[in-house]
Amino acid sequence: MPILGDSSTFIRTGRPEFDQFFPLVQFFLENDVLDVEIDGKKIRGYRTPDAKSVWIRDYSDMLRGVKYIEKDVFSTVEHFAETQAANGRIFDYFTTFPEKLPCEKENWTKYVRVPVEADVEFRFVKAAYLAWQASGDDDWIKRLLPAMERALLYILQSSQRWNKLYNLVKRAYTIDTWDFAYTDGSHEWLQFQIDDRTFWGIMHGDNSGYYEAFQIMARLYSHFGNEKAASAWVSRAASLKRNLNRICWNGKYYTHFVKLNPVKIPNVDEARQLSLSNPMNINRGTASHEMAVDIIKEYKRRRRTTKAFAEWFSIDPPFPSGIFGDAKIKKGAYVNGGIMPLVGGELAKAAFDHGYEAYGIDILIRYYQMIARNHQTFLWYFPSGRPPSVEVSTSPEASATDGWGSSAMLYALIEGLAGIEDQGKIFQKVKISPRWPAANVQEAEVRIEYAHSGANVHYCCHYNPEKIFLELFSPHKQAAFHVLLPPQAVVKSVDRDGSSLEYREVRIEESQYVDFSTQIEKKCGINICFQRGDE
Repeated sequence: MPILGDSSTFIRTGRPEFDQFFPLVQFFLENDVLDVEIDGKKIRGYRTPDAKSVWIRDYSDMLRGVKYIEKDVFSTVEHFAETQAANGRIFDYFTTFPEKLPCEKENWTKYVRVPVEADVEFRFVKAAYLAWQASGDDDWIKRLLPAMERALLYILQSSQRWNKLYNLVKRAYTIDTWDFAYTDGSHEWLQFQIDDRTFWGIMHGDNSGYYEAFQIMARLYSHFGNEKAASAWVSRAASLKRNLNRICWNGKYYTHFVKLNPVKIPNVDEARQLSLSNPMNINRGTASHEMAVDIIKEYKRRRRTTKAFAEWFSIDPPFPSGIFGDAKIKKGAYVNGGIMPLVGGELAKAAFDHGYEAYGIDILIRYYQMIARNHQTFLWYFPSGRPPSVEVSTSPEASATDGWGSSAMLYALIEGLAGIEDQGKIFQKVKISPRWPAANVQEAEVRIEYAHSGANVHYCCHYNPEKIFLELFSPHKQAAFHVLLPPQAVVKSVDRDGSSLEYREVRIEESQYVDFSTQIEKKCGINICFQRGDE
C-alpha cells in the first residue's frame, strides 16, 4: 500500500477524490521506474505496463505525469536520439531484461522497431518537447532539433509511411495505434512485419500525432528565431489537418481505418467502430470544437447503451475473436475492445476543454474510485471490470501500476480540472483555467511543480455567491486566464490587486467563462465580481 504524503505538487480541496489523486498516480509511476546502463551511460526510464522495457510511445505520454516527480527527463529521450537510424527512423523500445521467460534468459541489450507502426517518430518529438518544457534547457533541445526533424522527414519521405494520393501517413491494418496487423489468415501469429500481403490504410491517430509534432517543430523554430523553418512546419501541419478531416471524418467521429486495399473483415460492422485515438485527436488539435462535441456525445451515447463498466473502449465494436492471429485477442480483451484508462483520461481532458466539465469530472471520479479500492491500476480491463492476467494476455506481465493510463488521467486532472497548462517552457507562459465550480468545490489550493527545474505555478481560489478570488504565487509569468464561472453568473468586473483588467465572457456549450491576461510577479490577487443572471 502506498504512503500518500506531501509533495511539491499537490491539490487541496478537502475532497479525497481530488486531493489523493496525484499521490496515487505518483505511487504508480514510482513503481514503474526502469534504470538501465548502456554503453557506460545510466538511463532512467519508465517501463511499459506489460514488460520491463522502455517504449517511446508509452514514455512520451507518461511524461505528462513523470515530469512532476522525476528530475531526469533527458536520458531516455537522448538514448532514442543517439540510436536513431541514418534515415531518421526511431526505435520503438529498448531493454536489457529478458522478455519471454522462461525461454529467453539473455540479459543482452535489445532494440526493436515494430515495422507496422507509423506513430513512433511523432512520439519521440513529443517526448523531447515535454522534457524541454519541464527543464527549460534551450541548449539541450537545440542539440536535439536535427534528430527531431530527421524523424519527421523520414515519415514524410518513406514509401512505407506516406501515402501520396491523400498526402497522409499510412500504416498496415492494425487496431488503431497498436502494433500487430490483420493478415486474413496468411500469418500464423501476430503479424508485426510489412510484406507483400499487407493491407494498407489511413489511421486517424497517426495523422493527429504528426499534426501535433509539426506544430511543436514550428513553435521551437519560432522560439529560436527561425521563422522560415517555423512557417514551413505550420504549412505542413495545416495541410495534414485539412487532409485528415476530409478523408477520415465520418460526421460523428473519425473512421477507424480508411482502406487503401480492398479487404472486408466478416462479422464486424467496421463503419461503427469507434477507436481509441478519437479523444486524442481532440487534444492534439485536429478536431474543431464542433467535431470535438460530436465525438464526446458519441462516447456519452455509447456509455448509456454499453454493457461494459466504462466507455473507455480501445475499440467498439471489437473485431471477431482471434482474427489477428492469437486466440487471446478475443472480443473485449486488450486492444480489441478492452476498457483503457488511457482513453478515459484523454476523453476527460477533451470534455473539460469543450464545455462538458461535469462529464470530465465524472470520468475522474470513476477512475479514482477504481484505483482507491486496492491501489492498483491496469493498462486495460475486460468490459466486466476484471483486470488482465498473464493467462489471458499476450503480454509477458500485467503490471498493477500502469503509468500510461494513470498519467493520462492525471493530465486531465491537472490541465483540465485544476487548469494549469504550460504554453511555453517552465511555466513562463501559462494558461490558468480553474474549473472547480463544476465539481462544487468552494475552495481549492493547487501547486504544480516540475521536478527537474523546480519551476512552478501555485494558486488558491475562493468562491462565494458574488465573487471569485484567485491568489497566485508564481514569479514573472505571463498568464492567460480562462476561468469557469458559476451557473448564470454575469461578470461585473475583474481586477488585479485593485487595478481593473480588460476581460471578455466566453460561452462554450452551456458553460460560461471569463478570459483575461496579466503578468504575475511573485504574487497577485485577482477578484472576479459577478451577479446572477436571474437577479
